[in-house]
Amino acid sequence: MIIDSLLDTDLYKFSMMQVVLHQYPAAQVEYRFKCRNPGVDLVPCIDEIRVELAALCQLRFTTEELAYLRAWRFIKSDFVDFLALFQLNEKYVEIAPSASGNGEIEIRIRGPWLHTILFEVPLLAIVNEVYFRRTSAGLDLSEGRRRLHAKIALLRDTPDYAGCRIADYGTRRRYSRIWQEEVVTTLRDGLGNQLAGTSNVWLARKLGLTPLGTLAHEYLQAHQALGPRLRDSQVAALEAWAKEYRGDLGIALSDVYGLNAFLRDFDMYFCKLFDGTRHDSGDPFAWGEKVLAHYCANRVDPRNKVLVFSDGLNIPKVMQLYAHFRDRCLLAFGVGTNLTNDVGPEPLNIVIKMIRCNGQPVAKLSDSPGKNMCEDEAYVTYLRQVFEIPATQG
Repeated sequence: MIIDSLLDTDLYKFSMMQVVLHQYPAAQVEYRFKCRNPGVDLVPCIDEIRVELAALCQLRFTTEELAYLRAWRFIKSDFVDFLALFQLNEKYVEIAPSASGNGEIEIRIRGPWLHTILFEVPLLAIVNEVYFRRTSAGLDLSEGRRRLHAKIALLRDTPDYAGCRIADYGTRRRYSRIWQEEVVTTLRDGLGNQLAGTSNVWLARKLGLTPLGTLAHEYLQAHQALGPRLRDSQVAALEAWAKEYRGDLGIALSDVYGLNAFLRDFDMYFCKLFDGTRHDSGDPFAWGEKVLAHYCANRVDPRNKVLVFSDGLNIPKVMQLYAHFRDRCLLAFGVGTNLTNDVGPEPLNIVIKMIRCNGQPVAKLSDSPGKNMCEDEAYVTYLRQVFEIPATQG
């Protein structure tokens, strides 16, 4: 059994789920899976994925897990009471070979947002682990350990980097659950205070680490169908978040419509209200410079704000960004696949993205070409017009 706890997911799933319970309990959504690696045959994995999905849907939160969640300052007691009754239902998930017949598979999740939001991360972890079980069974992990120790030594032993801290963001693309636990344990023991925490709630609880995360793309995408007029959807999403958390979890995600569109909405009010912003697409150096300049233009001292970098990072890139921005702002770095799936075989680049909400298409148009997923090209065109997004973006 690959997933044996409903806490084995990223923190932002719980923080978003609480907003859904309190503000959008009737919302209906649809998600779709995509593997971005060309030529990967996942069809032979389908039966095993279905078995693992069925096992996932038998899980319930334990009394001890609920007590752990209840102890968090930003989690409301009624949300924990809801989780005590919660169970995933496999009727909302469809898994089948793609009609294209090229080894791709279709995974679609349809149903109430409140009851489907927790599928994404464990399902991606299941697909990864099933695939690597079949393609690299018996792999000697000594090479993965060698690489991991080299990364730790580079960050820990390079002079002037004692203040550079990283976090594990690698649940959804990990080689396996056991390997992620070994990686994070090794990071904790090898880096000490240079490990800020992990996005994985189960590991945070087990290893005594800080769970990290705020919100994801799906939250802002859903507001394209939940908010007022489309042009105001990003502002509506940020205001709904502030209403829920009253200053907690104050990191805003900047790339659902690209940075320029984000900064047009992220005015002085939001600059002062939110603790910082997260980068997840495009050139991180250019992004950081524009965000810092935006803070200054809005009479906010960037030295008190956090820039969170989380897009395809490795340790050398983390160190370059730290050297570039240190002393100009607060910094945080989330490293995913390069930590939890750097053992030899090529990692899978797989995602599950929201594509519809309340029957309407939703989309992300980030600062990196190829990251968009939407089945309605006419809607994408309209979205570009509304947010003044160039055709070369996303």
